[in-house]
Amino acid sequence: MTALNPLRDGLARMILTKVAGPDPHAERDRVHNTPGPRWFAPDRPIRRVHGDASMFAGGLRALLLQSLHPLAMAAVAAHSGYRGDPWGRLRRTSYFLAITTYGAIPAAEEAIEHVRSVHERVRGTSPDGVKYRASDPHLLKWVHVAEVDSFLAAHQRYGLHPLNAEEQDLYVEDAALVARKLGVIDPPTTVAELRQVLTEYQPELRGTTAARQAARFMLVHPPVPWTVRPAYGVLTAAAVGLLPWWTRLPLRLPYVPLAEHTVVRAAGDGLTRTIRWALASPTLAETGAEA
Repeated sequence: MTALNPLRDGLARMILTKVAGPDPHAERDRVHNTPGPRWFAPDRPIRRVHGDASMFAGGLRALLLQSLHPLAMAAVAAHSGYRGDPWGRLRRTSYFLAITTYGAIPAAEEAIEHVRSVHERVRGTSPDGVKYRASDPHLLKWVHVAEVDSFLAAHQRYGLHPLNAEEQDLYVEDAALVARKLGVIDPPTTVAELRQVLTEYQPELRGTTAARQAARFMLVHPPVPWTVRPAYGVLTAAAVGLLPWWTRLPLRLPYVPLAEHTVVRAAGDGLTRTIRWALASPTLAETGAEA
C-alpha cells in the first residue's frame, strides 16, 4: 500500500486545493481547530452528510436544480462570476458549508453576516424585465431547498452511511438552522415538508437561456484539465442522474432511466469511493490536511 501513497496523496491534494485553496491544512485548521462551541454536535446528521464525498455530486445537482428558477439564475449570471472564477466560487461555497457545519459559532456567524451583506448588494432585472434581489426570502428559500434536497439525494445514493428516515428529518432540521440565519422564512424541517416546498416552487421554474448555458458550462465545457475530464464526466453523469425527471427537458438534459440506474450509478459509486479513498490518505491525516 505504501507504493500507492504518492498517487493517493496527489489525488487528494488536487481535490483539496480546488475545494479549499492552496493551503488546505490552514483552512481545515481554521474550521475544525478554532476553540469554541459549535451549532452541531458530532453525532448530528448534517456533519455526516456535509463531510462525505457524495457532496461533489450533490453540489453539481444543486447548481443545476437552482438554475431553473429564472430570478435566481439571473442573479447568478449577472453577479456570481461563475464563468470567470468557477474555482473561487467553489471555494467560497465550500468554506461556507464547512464553517457553518463544523466551525466555532462566532466564525460561522461572521460567515453568515458576510453572505447576507453580499446578498443585499445583488439586485437587478432579469432578461424578461422582472426585478430581483438576492436577499429576497422567497429566492433564498428556493436556493436552500434545492441545496438540501440535492445534498440529501446524493448522500442517500452515494454516501458511505446513508441516513435512516429519522436521520433524514434531522438533517433537514439541522440545515434549517443555518437557513433561518441567512434570512429564509419558515424553512422546511422534515423531508415531507422539503418535498412539499419543492412542489410549490415548480410552477415558477423553467429552463431559461441562462440556465441552459450554465448547464453546458458545467457539463460540456467545464474548467477542468483534459486529464481529469473522464472522471469529471462520471461525476456530472451521477449528478444529472440524481435530478428529478421533470428537470431534464427544461435544461435539455438526457433522461435514460435504465442507464442511470445501472451504468451511471455503478460509475458514480466507484468515483465517489475513489474520492473518499483519496481524502482518507494517511499522509494527509498526519499533516491535518484531510477533509
